[in-house]
Amino acid sequence: MKTLAELAALRDKMKDKVALREGTGEKRIVVGMATCGIAAGARPVLNAFVVAINEAGLTGNVTVTQTGCIGICQYEPVVEVYESGKEKVTYVKMTSEKAQKVIEEHIKGGRPVKEYTIGEIKH
Repeated sequence: MKTLAELAALRDKMKDKVALREGTGEKRIVVGMATCGIAAGARPVLNAFVVAINEAGLTGNVTVTQTGCIGICQYEPVVEVYESGKEKVTYVKMTSEKAQKVIEEHIKGGRPVKEYTIGEIKH
């Protein structure tokens, strides 16, 4: 990057992704990004949610954000989905592929993907 114009172009290109992470949508997807989550693969999971929400045109209704330690390191990567008036859903051992299914069935369809939740995981 050598000019102010190049910097401005990069800022404009990334604006949607930053707004997506900071929005105030009806649904909130929170990805655990502490050291344990990152080591277990949370970064690609976060990116998969950001890209899928953006591509689906849901940025006005869904916020994707990150947090530190959620406290259940053995189940990382962990994703929590919050919806007003509903109980939080905690997804565990997430992957980018599982994120796609959560977007389709839970975020768009309103039906949590039970087999990915902490209550369904085999201890």
